[in-house]
Amino acid sequence: MTHQTTSRRRRTSGLGLLIRLDPGERGGLQRQIYAGVRRAILDGVLPPGTRVPSSRELAADLRVSRTTSLLALEQLVAEGYLAARAGSGTFVAHELPDDRPRAHGTPPSRAARHPPLSKRGKALAAGRPPSDRLAGPPRPFRIGVPAVDLFPVRTWSQLVTRRLRSASPSQLDYGETTGALELRVAIAAHVRAARGTECDPEQVLVVSGAQRAIDLLCQLLLDPGDEAWMEEPGYPGARNALVAAGARIHPVRVDDEGIDVAAGARVAPRARLVYVTPSHQFPLGVPMSLRRRLALLQWASSAGAWVIEDDYDAEFRHGARPVPCLHGLDADGRVLYVGSFSKTLFPALRLGFVIAPRDLHDPLVAVRRASELHPPRLDQAVLADFMREGHYERHLRRMRRVYRERLEALEHAARRHCAGALKLRPALTGLHAVADLVEADAGRVFAAAARHGVEVMPLSAYGFGRSRPPDALVLGFGAVRADAMDAGMERLAAAIDEARRGSRRSPTAG
Repeated sequence: MTHQTTSRRRRTSGLGLLIRLDPGERGGLQRQIYAGVRRAILDGVLPPGTRVPSSRELAADLRVSRTTSLLALEQLVAEGYLAARAGSGTFVAHELPDDRPRAHGTPPSRAARHPPLSKRGKALAAGRPPSDRLAGPPRPFRIGVPAVDLFPVRTWSQLVTRRLRSASPSQLDYGETTGALELRVAIAAHVRAARGTECDPEQVLVVSGAQRAIDLLCQLLLDPGDEAWMEEPGYPGARNALVAAGARIHPVRVDDEGIDVAAGARVAPRARLVYVTPSHQFPLGVPMSLRRRLALLQWASSAGAWVIEDDYDAEFRHGARPVPCLHGLDADGRVLYVGSFSKTLFPALRLGFVIAPRDLHDPLVAVRRASELHPPRLDQAVLADFMREGHYERHLRRMRRVYRERLEALEHAARRHCAGALKLRPALTGLHAVADLVEADAGRVFAAAARHGVEVMPLSAYGFGRSRPPDALVLGFGAVRADAMDAGMERLAAAIDEARRGSRRSPTAG
């Protein structure tokens, strides 16, 4: 028996079994005794048929109360590890619930254990996430995160509590595969009022975020080998969904008006699907012009193609004139509208939606049912209350003002600390801006910024074509308080300076 400061090991009489007990460990002594005996059974230290000490003997050996040892043994009996025989005692069961063959000898190499990944699996594994994050809470200039510090947590928690208090047994059962009707009604009402399009609740499918929506649509609409347009540069999550569906992806360049429809038609005139972010192109941030929107719809109609409209960051405009969403301009039923609450509320909510033509409703539900049934019912119900009672619209109005202030703070900080090194492009919509570097390599700045405790993403991270993008950074401002923007930009300026010095020392490095 050995003694330690915070733990002790006790030997059970007649078995040579050591059980470690730590009075301060989470779970208590009962759980530790249970785990020690169970581990000894699974490791073969206590073979099947072995008699174990009684609860009285175990309590005396381990110097614990008899109640503690009795409850541990009763749990092992209930789970099938031990069998109690009247008048004889308690024995290790002959058939164990976790009776798995144990490996002996040298384990085989990893290559010998597993077959190779599929081609699509390798392509997906090689993909890059939308952003590389440092550990910890949001910091300058993390992209893809709204002002979570200003979310009305108290209001949300009150709605959660009210829903839980009134929950009936039927509301704890499985829900509708299409999503809660009350939430679909609220979503349909919102897009009619805010996005200038018409839809019925029956056309709305509630999903676990925009990424899940894109995955479902690509699975439903594409066969392996089908051609698809993808914005260049563009959203890596959409590329992953297209890769998973086996599509042949054609990057189509984006300019100041959005995706170049004429270029796409030349490269892949028979494409089956187009993915676009027309309200706030990711990552360049430009809204698609009305002229390009009409051209895209006309091409899709003549080519018989589908258009996935990811209405990314559509709610936040900074002096830009509102443009109708593609879905609202579509007279041919070609546009599939994808929306999300990750940026308007908070990313952890993981709720979004698809608006699809009526003839796609049943097939889309069937594809969804093949992999999941529905998002969490409680979250859907609370969000429906939040929207129906006006909290959502009030929050959006407040956030539009806040994000305008944070963008102005970003612009002011860039002029103060990075003049001559960084030039911000106009940000008309959304929660991030693109900034061109002057005589600095974006990859080097990305690495140096992480060392200085700020997050930036090189624009090249979102390119899929062969052309080299300019040395530019994507800077998020949604999650950065206006009073913290100045300090963040000062650290970014130091990172740019460090990257420039490194470039001069290693002119051929790349």
